[in-house]
Amino acid sequence: MTDKIDTESFKQFERLRELRVSHRDLDYLIDTLSHDPIIDQLRLRRLKKKRLVLKDMISQLESELIPDMDA
Repeated sequence: MTDKIDTESFKQFERLRELRVSHRDLDYLIDTLSHDPIIDQLRLRRLKKKRLVLKDMISQLESELIPDMDA
């Protein structure tokens, strides 16, 4: 008897891990740059927007991976 491995779930977990690492790195960068008095505010806003997009992607992926309890 062969066990079927759900490779798609593994790919999603790997993608989730990558997104979390990217979000954490971006969060660190934003925090570091925000303490610099000569930082370009436009660049900082763009980084924050990118961080928010990553957060939304993480939330979406987590939502797909967690089974719906109401079902």
